[in-house]
Amino acid sequence: MPVGRRGRPAAGRGGDVTGGPDPLGWPGRRAGRRTGADTRALADALADALDSPDGEARSAELERIAAHADATGDDRSAVAARFALIEAYLLHGERWRLVEPVRRCRAALDRRPDLLPADDRRALLRHQRYAVEALLATPRIGLDQARVLLDDLAGRTATGPAPDGDPAGSDGPGAVVAELRCRIADHLGDEPTARRWYAHWVAAVADPAGGCPGCAPVRRAELLAGWGDWSGALDELREVFDGRADCTDQPERALAAALLPWLRAGEPERAAAAHVRAYRRHRREPSAFGQLAAHLRWCALGGHPERGLDVLAEQLPRLDRPTDDLAAMEFAAAGALVCAVAGEAGLGGRRVHRPAYGDRPAAEVDVTTLGGTLLDLATRWAGSFDARNGTGHQSGRIAGWLAERALAEAVPLPPDDDGGDDPTGEPGDRPDVGDATPGDDLTSLRVGLVTAALDRRGDRYAVDAAGTVAGRWGEALVQFRTVGERGEILQARCVADRRLPADRRSEAYAFCNAWNHDRLLPTAYVHDLGSELVLVGDVTTDLAHGVTPAQVTVLVDAAVRTGVAYAEAVAALP
Repeated sequence: MPVGRRGRPAAGRGGDVTGGPDPLGWPGRRAGRRTGADTRALADALADALDSPDGEARSAELERIAAHADATGDDRSAVAARFALIEAYLLHGERWRLVEPVRRCRAALDRRPDLLPADDRRALLRHQRYAVEALLATPRIGLDQARVLLDDLAGRTATGPAPDGDPAGSDGPGAVVAELRCRIADHLGDEPTARRWYAHWVAAVADPAGGCPGCAPVRRAELLAGWGDWSGALDELREVFDGRADCTDQPERALAAALLPWLRAGEPERAAAAHVRAYRRHRREPSAFGQLAAHLRWCALGGHPERGLDVLAEQLPRLDRPTDDLAAMEFAAAGALVCAVAGEAGLGGRRVHRPAYGDRPAAEVDVTTLGGTLLDLATRWAGSFDARNGTGHQSGRIAGWLAERALAEAVPLPPDDDGGDDPTGEPGDRPDVGDATPGDDLTSLRVGLVTAALDRRGDRYAVDAAGTVAGRWGEALVQFRTVGERGEILQARCVADRRLPADRRSEAYAFCNAWNHDRLLPTAYVHDLGSELVLVGDVTTDLAHGVTPAQVTVLVDAAVRTGVAYAEAVAALP
């Protein structure tokens, strides 16, 4: 439904919306009878918060609204505010902050199941899984907190009696709970328990709350590789390499997981081809930070320390803003390994640029010094995990990585282009690219596709630190960014240069209503800054199943063209 203001219904193609905004502030849901001034104030405050720009201020206001709703017994507003908080935390990669809002939403829904429709209740199950999974990524979540949520999730997704002893062959809980129990046990260093839950995970039927089914083989392969079962890891990945996994992260994520197993299996050429192909994507993809440690370790153990230093130098700035502490720990440890191997190869004096961050000035750091810094970071992160876990497993794992040395003689790297050897086929096989053009290749959405489309158009633009691409066309500022759990959604936002005074609010809403009634794109709404009104248009496209560069070009063209038309219409207002 078109909205005149984010979170508030406006007139759509089917006519005006009557009955006013829903107290939840969600478009398309009718308002119930309000019970008093406090409920109306909460509803208005919530609508204003949902209409505000993303960021810490918006999250703080949503937290305030949720707390006030708790105090007044308004479960509906409390759940709405916390659901918005959950989505904001997921958008910004802050899964460690999910525990409390998920717990409180769950408690409210147990009291009043009618607070959310079925689709949102299913979404809350996924969010509950993410909250438990965040335990693995950061020591900021307590073990007991995660276990309580996991036990609750087990009760909601169970398909039969809980397993006693070896879970394999029992009905037991669904795949999502078996996977989480397996991965938590592995994280704590309890391999026997992890293996028992692994057997049940493999045997269980996939659960909708279990995340992307195309990524499950990769997660299993990573576990098996960590246990030293290299052939088992490669067997798990065969499903992906055979094209049976419907996931936009593949095959590159699977290729990264296969790097060391292929190297240890005596197939260094295949590992080299996999590294080149996967790193071509992972080098610029924010969500791929967790795969960079595998690339660095392959460089160190595959006889390519110079390549490892190049990768480390290119990716080092990402270590300053990690949203995932485990990935940061592994990146630092793998980087320290690269520096150690490079030092032994006579490259210890090479300089690596480390950009400024916070109070730290920019510097040209020699490899030996950088290795010591990265080792200290990895050791401190591992110590934080172990202090929370009450084990020494993460410190021992990092020490094991740092003790490794080359597993094979270096082999030549294939050309870093789209026509290299296909590491997923038989050795020597090459992909059939004879009739392909760059616009025909289905891939996952990433910022580089947007900038490439703008480059082909000859447009000028800027990219900020968060990956938002912005350019100006006539009366319009148009911004492109990737959002969603895996960055699979393309959001194009047009902001009209002309602003209206606050006393013309009714006219602004009427304009947006008329635009949404007559035009398909963009969806128009009003952003109220208090003293003035900003007229904004959004176009959001879900590309979870992949997109070609040619399709991104079409989407960019449409966003710019319709955004300019929208801004010109705003400029033409009396």
